Amino acid sequence: MIEAFQNLFRIPDLRKRLFFTFALLAVYRVGAQIPTPGIDAMALQEFFKQYQSGVLGFVNLFSGGALSKCTIFALGIMPYITASIVFQLLGVVWPYIEKLQKEGGAEGRKKIVQYTRYLTIFICAVQSLGISFWLKNLISPSGKRIVENPSIAYHILTVIVLTAGSTFIMWLGEQITARGIGNGISLMIYAGIVVGLVPAIVKTFEQVQQGNLSVFVVLILAAFMLAVVAFIVYFERAQRKIPIQYAKRMVGRKMMGGQAVYFPLKLNPGGVMPIIFAVSLLAVPQTILQLPVLSKFQWARSIEAYVGYGTLTYLVLYALLIVLFTFFYTSIVFNPEDLADNLKKFGGFIPGIRPGKSTSDFLYRSLNRLLFAGSIYLIVVALLPMALISGLPLQHLWGIGPSLENAFKTVHLDWILRGFNLNFYFGGTSLLIVVGVAMDFLQQVESQLVMRHYEGFSKHTRMRGRRT
Repeated sequence: MIEAFQNLFRIPDLRKRLFFTFALLAVYRVGAQIPTPGIDAMALQEFFKQYQSGVLGFVNLFSGGALSKCTIFALGIMPYITASIVFQLLGVVWPYIEKLQKEGGAEGRKKIVQYTRYLTIFICAVQSLGISFWLKNLISPSGKRIVENPSIAYHILTVIVLTAGSTFIMWLGEQITARGIGNGISLMIYAGIVVGLVPAIVKTFEQVQQGNLSVFVVLILAAFMLAVVAFIVYFERAQRKIPIQYAKRMVGRKMMGGQAVYFPLKLNPGGVMPIIFAVSLLAVPQTILQLPVLSKFQWARSIEAYVGYGTLTYLVLYALLIVLFTFFYTSIVFNPEDLADNLKKFGGFIPGIRPGKSTSDFLYRSLNRLLFAGSIYLIVVALLPMALISGLPLQHLWGIGPSLENAFKTVHLDWILRGFNLNFYFGGTSLLIVVGVAMDFLQQVESQLVMRHYEGFSKHTRMRGRRT
């Protein structure tokens, strides 16, 4: 391992790529600290502390805390991700985009990238205009106004600054992907999440010094987080290898084909996207109900208490949406029928399965079984932080809640219901992103080392990233 890290700096091209990547990530983090003119950043942070569990907290996570300070990078990379998802969906329903994706080749991909940039700028302009009007009349819990002088010039300046900042982030990500190491967009999201680790560690030590947290509990929590990371790594690398045999055929005077290869079906092909979709959908009604305009009504508070973060209804809906979006997103990015047609076209087949429809049916069955197991894995990872902090509210089950609570207390398992009130600093979404992006980055670095006849990070096995 030490020799592999030393080899990173012995290869001039790899060394330049690494320095270029880290330099642009540093630029991104510096920009995330520059505030937008005309906004009281301290008052805005007070407001975010009160509403951090909804959509605002979710977007703030992906911007690396820039939204809670309303810096020039407040929109983060989410507009670009949204635009990319829109074009993935359009590829299913719009024949022109589908043709560009499948038959356009390099030129088609270039056009889609260009359209994605245009849509990103449009989304940024709309979101920044909405943020400017939203902040205009916003008041922090201490009574301070967020915007000091809400004039027309303020709205124009906010739209220009936030749109330019998000567009610049998109450009940084593309530069890292082209001239650095790894996927630039993923690395910037990774940097925004990991940057919160240092304040979390400092806060933990302060709690230990104040006597609010014991050293033993901290060690247990650290060991548990390492175990969760290992759990995620194991399942992110899990895949089923489908054997594919190519028939021999004459091409000119040469005999081609005859080799056996494997097509890997990932246990979790959707990555973190199902959790992102589920959290986004659930967070919208919560954020709307928490707005000052509605929070004064009793019916709004009743609905929020019933479907709010951490309630039994929330957990059930969260789990169901993760399962739904796992199947939905995978159906967009992977089509077994196209794979079966391509195999038949090039003389490939799965041993024991007839080419054509039988092959596509076999792939559908295999994929659905994997997706069911993968959705259960995502549910466990997503709900684990909630269980540690506030427990699983099974005592609210209709009819059997009180008896179930008494049964748990009898066998001393009531900690499952109340939780440990521990600060689990990486939630399900962020933990998957951190581990997945780190695996992808190390896998690409190792590929660069092996390509130049150097040893990788492991002498006995090749590291596989999240993507195949």
